[in-house]
Amino acid sequence: MLSVNELASEIFDNLAEVSEEFNAAYHELDNGARIIDCGVSTSGGYAAGRAFTEICMGGLGEVNFRMGHIKEFPFPFIDVNTDFPSIACLGAQKAGWTIKVGNYFAMGSGPARALSLKPKHTYEVIDYEDDYDCAVICLESDHLPNGEVMEKIAEECHVDVTNVCAVVAPTASLVGSIQVSGRCVETAVYKLNELGFDTKKITAAMGTAPVPPVKKDATKAMGTTNDATIYYGRIMLTMKAPEIKDYLEKIPSSKSKGYGKPFYEIFKEAKFDFYKIDTSLFSPAEVIINELTEGVIYHTGSVNPEVTLKSFGLT
Repeated sequence: MLSVNELASEIFDNLAEVSEEFNAAYHELDNGARIIDCGVSTSGGYAAGRAFTEICMGGLGEVNFRMGHIKEFPFPFIDVNTDFPSIACLGAQKAGWTIKVGNYFAMGSGPARALSLKPKHTYEVIDYEDDYDCAVICLESDHLPNGEVMEKIAEECHVDVTNVCAVVAPTASLVGSIQVSGRCVETAVYKLNELGFDTKKITAAMGTAPVPPVKKDATKAMGTTNDATIYYGRIMLTMKAPEIKDYLEKIPSSKSKGYGKPFYEIFKEAKFDFYKIDTSLFSPAEVIINELTEGVIYHTGSVNPEVTLKSFGLT
């Protein structure tokens, strides 16, 4: 069985060794836990964003960048691919762990979840559990964790605190924009999982989304980063599952009752209560599926440049 924590540890170690070349900063706490700051007190950048995203996918995904266009406006795009979509996206990248210790709060994702089994149901569905003595976690936060936080993560992952590694970046940072857009494939896999589809049947996946401009306010940054995929994420899935035709119409974000406005506006109308938002909104804009058993291809959804540009501040 592939170990997402072992693969991610290799990327973490490489990043830690030359962190200054990534505009990042390496820290080792008194208790031996290791942290790489990718945007809290550093500028980060595209190289750090690539490493952060590949760590988050448990070393089972590849990340590249290119320049593209949204209407007449040039924008950087992130391209993500994986040949292990279920494990990389649901078993690692999914933000399924809320880290709250004292006054510290962060959204936790990455391979450490496969050791802590958060949430356990996810790992039962994808039939995956990691077994490794090092835990690598990705934290979306504007503060670095202290020793107490890292001790808690170690306890939940059943490893020694000296074997806990964390990469940290705020939502309102360049690495934050990159790593959230880098979840474009994950949103498609996650949506199908929520619909009851067996995501283990997805054999390969590729996706792209624009890297949104960094906003000063964290809440507004959460809006633009989500909108990048909701309104302009494009995904290609390869699978052996003829039954996928029964799920097609429910996949794209346009099927959500909240669709049509920038996410920040929707969030504000919900009085900033995440639980009041229709979860089906967290989906890619457009999906192509190549079903191998019957040798057919399906298409569903479409991009929405108008709302994307409005969210980014260009209309």
